[in-house]
Amino acid sequence: MPEANNIQSPLTSRVVTVAGGNLFQVAAEQLGDATRWNDIAELNGLRDPFLTGVVTLKIPSGIRPGNGGILWT
Repeated sequence: MPEANNIQSPLTSRVVTVAGGNLFQVAAEQLGDATRWNDIAELNGLRDPFLTGVVTLKIPSGIRPGNGGILWT
């Protein structure tokens, strides 16, 4: 039986581990669009786009309409 933390949601296609940085850069590198930082934030329960320490992030799959990088609450 696989460990629970290895099971990915159908909404995620992969996970990445980063050391510091910000979600703008992660979104640009992983999704090709820095304004999709909020999709990564929402999927990972984050509100702040700036990362400290080593963080493992779920990366969303598929295309989602852009909203100008605004995180809706």
